[in-house]
Amino acid sequence: MELSDTTLAAQPVRVAAPLKAWYLVAAAAAFAVMIAAILSPSLWFLNFVHVMTGVLWTGIDLFMGFVIGPILRSVSFETRRAIIAGLIPRTLILMPTLSIVTSTAGWFLAVRMGFLDLGYPEFWWVIAALAIVTVLTVQGLGYLLPANLRLYFEIQKPQPDGEKIGRWMKTYVRVVAVQGTMQVAIIAVMARFATGF
Repeated sequence: MELSDTTLAAQPVRVAAPLKAWYLVAAAAAFAVMIAAILSPSLWFLNFVHVMTGVLWTGIDLFMGFVIGPILRSVSFETRRAIIAGLIPRTLILMPTLSIVTSTAGWFLAVRMGFLDLGYPEFWWVIAALAIVTVLTVQGLGYLLPANLRLYFEIQKPQPDGEKIGRWMKTYVRVVAVQGTMQVAIIAVMARFATGF
């Protein structure tokens, strides 16, 4: 065996990347900060929690969709399997936490800033924000979260069904594209709130 043979030899892929306790601790800490911001008299603190978690939520969604997604389509199945096995346990807790904190802090911020008392036509912006957040939440918790779990458990099998994964991923990519579009739309609506009517 030559040196070149050993460097090119395929390394075993470690697939299992279980959920770690600190992911849950971090999520609990995020919820605690959100509750503190809601109970605090500081408008700045509540706005900071809303904006920061919103930036993280949107940034990670767009990064996953436009950077990680195309990379995953171009690598071998075993590499894709290892990457997905590492990503899903992290995003399984992270993304729902960010979406819940962003939306909840946003609601309380809107109440505190009087946006729910606006008249028409300005109130249409509130309705637009609520509609977009509803679509994001239903897709995220109703489709993407269960799809991630199905994918994670399928790739843990000794012989994952590639055709099944392929079918799931086609639908998944379409839903993520809608999520990305909704993320950009919510930024446009939030910019309207931030700059006034």
